Amino acid sequence: MSDAVAETKPPTASTTDAPELLSWDSKARRVVVLYVPLLCFVLILLFPFYWMTMTAFKPNAELYNLRDHNPFWISSPTLDHIHHLLFNTAYPKWLWTTMMVAVASTFLSLLASTLAAYAIQRLRFRGSQYVGLGIYLAYLVPPSILFIPLATIVFQLGLFDTPFALILVYPTFLIPFCTWLLIGYFKSIPYELEECALIDGATRLQILRQITLPLAVPGLISAGIFSFTLSWNEFIYALAFIQSSENKTVAVAILTELVTGDVYQWGALMAGALLGSLPVAIFYSFFVDYYVSSLTGAVKE
Repeated sequence: MSDAVAETKPPTASTTDAPELLSWDSKARRVVVLYVPLLCFVLILLFPFYWMTMTAFKPNAELYNLRDHNPFWISSPTLDHIHHLLFNTAYPKWLWTTMMVAVASTFLSLLASTLAAYAIQRLRFRGSQYVGLGIYLAYLVPPSILFIPLATIVFQLGLFDTPFALILVYPTFLIPFCTWLLIGYFKSIPYELEECALIDGATRLQILRQITLPLAVPGLISAGIFSFTLSWNEFIYALAFIQSSENKTVAVAILTELVTGDVYQWGALMAGALLGSLPVAIFYSFFVDYYVSSLTGAVKE
């Protein structure tokens, strides 16, 4: 009887087949879902920088003769393009002007946007939500529409063809963006902390300086990173308000001063773009931890 039952019992899969199947399925799924999209993303993101670096260090003999030389590799690296850029052009002056404009614009924008965001989010006046929405909508106005009335103001103030024109103009699109960003960050800070300080007799300015701003450091750094990057890469206003070569920013100068007629100095152009991207990359590397922490909010209640 027991032998008959044993003979009619359906066969079961071996214990070694299922783990192998599951492990193969898990590995294949991980490759398709994770590694392949990640590889495509890295290639698409990093290939322009790789091509820029190759062009900056590639001699003209290899740069313009793709039949005899590999376009994706350098046989004889050279520093001639960087030497020409640093010593035969006003690139150091362009870099200094860009840095000065970006730092000054970022500082002014953070100062104004911090006060505006705190007032909108914490003072709770009537219509504060609509004011915040209006500030955000002001950021969406394209610069190609605003630079015409801004040019009139710059001419009337006598600031045309000076870096101060850009320092005055850049906050017009930096302040709305930073204010909108800081409004959301101030909202994540518990209001009970400020209520306790008000009970103890602290003023609003003391609360802002001693309680809110220390807690909002990641948000301020995040807004500063975006402001610095937007100021550094801005093109339309710098092209419209700066005329002389020595006062131009990097984004405009490498396109207007290194292109003569139909002759493109590709080596110097890519070297200028490569050196111009280094300050932004260094700035990001120093504050990346604060930027990541700002994405998760300020204080958890």
